[in-house]
Amino acid sequence: MLKRICLALLVLCVSFTLCAQSVDEVTSADGNTAVNVAALKGPTAMGLVRLMDRAENSAVNGNDYSFTIVGSPTEITPLLVRGDVDIAALPANLASVIYNNTDGDVEVLAINTLGVLYIVENGDDIHSLEDLAGKTVYASGKGSTPEFSLDYILTQAGLKDSVSVEWMSEHSECVAALVNDDNSAALLPQPFVTTAIMQNPDIRVAIDLNDAWDEVSPESSLITGVIVARKDFIEEHGDAVDAFLADYKESTEFTSANLEEAAALVGKYDIVPEAVALKALPECNIVCITGDEMKNDLSLYLEVLYNANPASVGGALPGEDFYYQF
Repeated sequence: MLKRICLALLVLCVSFTLCAQSVDEVTSADGNTAVNVAALKGPTAMGLVRLMDRAENSAVNGNDYSFTIVGSPTEITPLLVRGDVDIAALPANLASVIYNNTDGDVEVLAINTLGVLYIVENGDDIHSLEDLAGKTVYASGKGSTPEFSLDYILTQAGLKDSVSVEWMSEHSECVAALVNDDNSAALLPQPFVTTAIMQNPDIRVAIDLNDAWDEVSPESSLITGVIVARKDFIEEHGDAVDAFLADYKESTEFTSANLEEAAALVGKYDIVPEAVALKALPECNIVCITGDEMKNDLSLYLEVLYNANPASVGGALPGEDFYYQF
C-alpha cells in the first residue's frame, strides 16, 4: 500500500512539474507570452518582416515572438496540428482543409495576401484570356491555389477545353518549358515572376489573374493567403492574439510604405533576395484584412472554390467559428 501511495505521489509530482513547465513555456517570468509564428517563403512571409525585426531582441506589446519560415505548405500543417506553432500564414484553401480535418481546431485571423498569380509569356501575343485559346499553359502548384484558381477562371471564361494545362513540379521548370515552346504561357506567382523576368527580359506579364478573376467572378476576390491560429491558443491567450494582429497590421503598413527598407529585411531573413523583393513587393498584394470584411471576402472566395471542387476546401465550407472576431 505504501509503495502505491508513493508511486501515486511521484506521478502527481511529475504531472505538476510538466504542467508548470508548459505554463512557463507560454508565459515568462516578466509576464510576456511566447508566440510561435510560421510562414511560407514568399508573399505570405514578406508582410511579417518588420515585426520579425522588432521582435529580434525584445518582446513586442507583451509577446515574445519566434518565427519559422518554411518552403512548402505541407511543412506548416503538422506544425499546427502538433501545436509546435500558434499562428501561421498559409494558403487560404489550406486553412479550410485543416479546419475540416481537425474538427475546427483553427480560426482565421486575417487575410494577408490577395492574388499573386500571373500568366507570363515569352513574347507579345497574349493580352486577354481569349488569347490563351489553343495554347499550352505550364504551371506548378497542382492541388493548391494555382490549380483551383486557373481551373475556375478557364471554366468560367469558356476556355477549359481549348487551353492545355501541363503541371510541373517546380516554377523553374515552367519557365524552361515556356522558353522552349513558342505557343505557350506559364502560370507563375510573385516573387518568382520577378525572378524570371530579371533572368530573361523577353518574358513579360500577359495577364494578372486578379483581373481575370474579377472578370469572371466580380462578386468575389482572388485570395492567396491567410493567417490562422490554433483555437486553444486563442482561447487561452486572446490578448496575445489581438496584440499580434495590431503588430502585424503595423508591419504590413511599413512594408507598403518603405519598399527599400522592407526589401532589405526580406533579404535579411532569407525569404527572397533583396533585389528581387524590391521589384516584387508592389505586385505581391500584401494586406491585413480582419473582422467582417475578412469574413465576407474569404467566405465568398471559399464558396466559389467549393462550388467548383469541394475537395479544394476540405469537402465542406467552414462554419461561423472559422472566422475570428475581435
